[in-house]
Amino acid sequence: MAMQHFLYSTYSINYQKISPISVKKKQSFLRCASSDTAPTRQEVSLSVGTYLIPHPNKVEKGGEDAFFVSSNNGEVIAVADGVSGWAEKNVDPALFSRELVSNISSLARNAEVNYDPRILIKGAHAATSSIGSATVIVSILENGILKIASVGDCGLRIIRKGQMIFSTFPLEHYFDCPYQLSSEAVTQTYLDAIVSTLDLQIGDTIIMGSDGLFDNAFDQEIVSVVTTNDDVSNAAKALADLARNHSVDTKFDSPYSLEARARGFDVPWWKKFFGMKLTGGKLDDITVIVGKVKIL
Repeated sequence: MAMQHFLYSTYSINYQKISPISVKKKQSFLRCASSDTAPTRQEVSLSVGTYLIPHPNKVEKGGEDAFFVSSNNGEVIAVADGVSGWAEKNVDPALFSRELVSNISSLARNAEVNYDPRILIKGAHAATSSIGSATVIVSILENGILKIASVGDCGLRIIRKGQMIFSTFPLEHYFDCPYQLSSEAVTQTYLDAIVSTLDLQIGDTIIMGSDGLFDNAFDQEIVSVVTTNDDVSNAAKALADLARNHSVDTKFDSPYSLEARARGFDVPWWKKFFGMKLTGGKLDDITVIVGKVKIL
């Protein structure tokens, strides 16, 4: 089957929205029957909606995040976040993340990948020639099994029956310095990726995104938005808007500000004397991908 893919382009309008897609998949299940009953397979579909809001200061170039959604025998989704520190060296941080995701797109159906997200990351990283670095997360859905590999602080959540049942966690050298794939000789690689495998069920919702989502929206807020928006495109937009609103709210006690205080970053002592503390969201590119597993 020919691959369908949606790849974030280099130049875009402020808000990028992609309509839901349906991808035929097969999922195995066992019926309650005698032990000699052979397992049957049930066709399912994965509906995906995406939304991206660039950093307010990076709107003209479309931000520095990149993402990819493909359809083939194993659904592939990837999100990469270009490390903004490269701008201090006059390097566009978007170049590395976009080329990395483009290479993921090209290699997604390569037989050597064999539905292994770490191997896909390995090949894409090796093929990326741009200067820079990026965090990345890749998931592959094969026969109802979701395989995840993550380097850095892009994230993934799974919601089942109104409850969050799975969450990735960021890998960092220190606060605000995540693990990352890089053009430098000394860098993290696919071997540093955290790998997870989960059995999905009909009705499960997958949320993937850059840290611009998870630094600004709590898990309980994500659950609330997803459970009140049946349409995946609407859910993706609602989550992106929520994170964007929190990111510009200096009084919001965000996941980012909570983590900063826990790591010892706070207002000066004299402000603490007046009962003040470090609060506020984090201005950033915000990429949100919402996928729902359904019966075809």
